[in-house]
Amino acid sequence: MRSSGILMPVTSLPSQYGIGCFDRSAYEFVDCLAKAGQRYWQILPMGPTGYGDSPYQSFSTFAGNPYFISLEELVRKGYVKRQECEDAAVGTDSRSVRYGVLYEKRFALLRKAFAGSGIESDAGFSLFVQKNSDWLPDYALFMAIKDSKGGRSYLEWEESIRLRRPEAMVSYKNKLINEVYFYEFLQYEFFCQWQALKSYANERGVKIIGDIPIYVAMDSADTWAHPELFQLDGEGLPVGVAGCPPDAFSATGQLWGNPLYNWDVHKETKYAWWTARIRKCYEWYDMVRIDHFRGFDEYYAIPYGDKTAEHGAWEPGPGMDLFETLHEELGELPIIAEDLGFLTDSVRQLLKDSGFPGMKVLQFAFDSREDSDYLPYRYDKNSVVYTGTHDNNTTYSYWDDMAKEDKAVAVRYMNCGRFSSKKKLTWNLICLAMASVSDLCVIPMQDYLSLPETARINIPSTMGGNWQWRMEEGAFSDKLCEKIRRMSKLYGRTE
Repeated sequence: MRSSGILMPVTSLPSQYGIGCFDRSAYEFVDCLAKAGQRYWQILPMGPTGYGDSPYQSFSTFAGNPYFISLEELVRKGYVKRQECEDAAVGTDSRSVRYGVLYEKRFALLRKAFAGSGIESDAGFSLFVQKNSDWLPDYALFMAIKDSKGGRSYLEWEESIRLRRPEAMVSYKNKLINEVYFYEFLQYEFFCQWQALKSYANERGVKIIGDIPIYVAMDSADTWAHPELFQLDGEGLPVGVAGCPPDAFSATGQLWGNPLYNWDVHKETKYAWWTARIRKCYEWYDMVRIDHFRGFDEYYAIPYGDKTAEHGAWEPGPGMDLFETLHEELGELPIIAEDLGFLTDSVRQLLKDSGFPGMKVLQFAFDSREDSDYLPYRYDKNSVVYTGTHDNNTTYSYWDDMAKEDKAVAVRYMNCGRFSSKKKLTWNLICLAMASVSDLCVIPMQDYLSLPETARINIPSTMGGNWQWRMEEGAFSDKLCEKIRRMSKLYGRTE
């Protein structure tokens, strides 16, 4: 069935407290999606973030970001006072996320909420902790220890706790028991609030598309708690790390630094960790986009300690064996495969064998030197089309970045005037995506708002200034909803 949706990070929602969260604005955004005839809301990963603020580098692949907890809900429950929330928001900005301010003030407020909650006697909380015993105790202890050590990476902890010696584990659990409860409380609030929001969306015909990175962060509870699943040495240090080789965009490649999977161990355990991870995803989302799909066919291994990605090598991944096992354990999986970038024949075959839809990005389509695979006439129905993703510039500013020859191709392809305004060109590209044969069309919110580069979400391989854009209150107006709804209906993407 043809349908469409909007890409909008939770962080980018309006909120009076410095970052988008599961408050009134999130529910209003869902209402706007329904008014606009959109069946999907695509978000970015929702894990707790650390240095660099990237949602693709999380302290846990199973945990939720405490910043997304609605302070309005905590006030309603009587855990904190409204004035305390307003005080904690001093120094924030309605147009961008200021992570430094949040880091300094938000957790102090959340600790007040925990202290006033009496959560230890809550039967729902006890049940939640019990149901999530496969990951929650390790995550909560990991964060409690990290806080006790000033936020240092677990690779810098003393050997006894870094390698999880039994006596050290018992000692830290006893010493930090209240902090462990605090982090379990945050996860309980996150999950309760998210499930309420997701149910609200589903009741209004809006499904959630989640996003998971293929890799976990090096400094994460996942790596610390399950070292056997990763390519680590006897001291718990990585043998190799993830990244991408040099290409036309980066002369030295991309050094991500994530630990690599020990796929032999995953296979021996019948991919139990992956099964648990994906099962958790479908508690959170209706559909899942898996980042860097190519890594399941082959992954790029860079020796640990290298300063660039130039001396890595391609190694075989699990291929269809993983997805066949997941299908046996979990049934049909609504997955979008992020298959962007340079693809080999074996990656294309893996995508075909999996049956997952791949991604088509129109900002990659117009090349004056050759016909691109991203031109719409090359699409298969089983695909998801975007104008751009969170890693692209906004389409409004994309026209400024283009070579003159490439822009001429785009103008000819869309059959519009070469002197059209950037706003008109942006809407022409949205229409081109909507008109394509792809079963699903997803448009970034910034493109519907015709926003410039200042609204860009991320510039890959850069630190600082990313993941900050926020939408202004009222920007998703009734007039815009109606324009999107009429266009979606015109192209057969809504009832």
